[in-house]
Amino acid sequence: MNLELSDDAAEYGRQALRAFEAAGGDSLVQQAEAKPGDRDALVVPVLTELGAFDLDVRTDPESAEAAAALCRSAGYWALPYPLAERLAHPTDLDADGLIVVSATAPTAAVHGLRHRWIAVTVDGARSSATPTAAVGPGFICALELTPIDTGGTGDVALGLVLPCWTLLGMLDRAIELTIAHITLRKQFGQPLSAFQGVQFQLTDAEVERSGLEMLAKHALWSQDTDDALALRLAAIEAAEVVFRVCHQLHGAAGFCDETTLSWLSRYSQPLRRLPFGLSATRDQLARRTGRRGLTGLFA
Repeated sequence: MNLELSDDAAEYGRQALRAFEAAGGDSLVQQAEAKPGDRDALVVPVLTELGAFDLDVRTDPESAEAAAALCRSAGYWALPYPLAERLAHPTDLDADGLIVVSATAPTAAVHGLRHRWIAVTVDGARSSATPTAAVGPGFICALELTPIDTGGTGDVALGLVLPCWTLLGMLDRAIELTIAHITLRKQFGQPLSAFQGVQFQLTDAEVERSGLEMLAKHALWSQDTDDALALRLAAIEAAEVVFRVCHQLHGAAGFCDETTLSWLSRYSQPLRRLPFGLSATRDQLARRTGRRGLTGLFA
């Protein structure tokens, strides 16, 4: 069992953080929201320079760790691009990306992108996916599916795990921003960070975030669909706690577009709701594990 990323993968993630910052940082998502069709032009040159599309994520463990670190860095900047889906692309089909979808009303955050997408359900049914009309914020659009085969069971774990690493990066940033805010903001003559109630809330958020990080490393190593679903469940629960605490400690300003936390929170929604939300993820996990339960860290 491997619960740590390699030094090379960690360094790759740090280099990616700097590259995304140099390319525009927080302004990237704002530019993409104004012009969704420009997302490729904004992001792909940076990813190409980083060698993201050369990673052999499916067969090389070191590349898988590098991909996880890269997705985490992308989440830190709320990178307006389905990087995890591109990295998880199937190798036995002619496709640019893989999307795990719900069997009913399949949707994905791929509006404005011209790529060849493969959609897969948790049961392994694969289809070619064509984006249609936008149906929600965060570049969410409906997908028109054309069935291909039922051989996608091996695709599901990776397709679920990498987006959780992106969400983990968002939680990293949310807590970092909140620590900076409560350190600078003063009330009754002292910084907010000095109040015990504030410290307790932030500790709760950090426990959720650090726990998710450990589970994400385990699921990346195990490549098991049950572990991936358990990770997704933990990621959604952690995101609810972290963003609730961070919004509370930011106050009303945390919901304004002038605040980076607001953008992070908004663009975390597709990751938290697609392919299915909290209750549906619980149902999927319960249906698969039944009475036997989970093994390893998730037991």
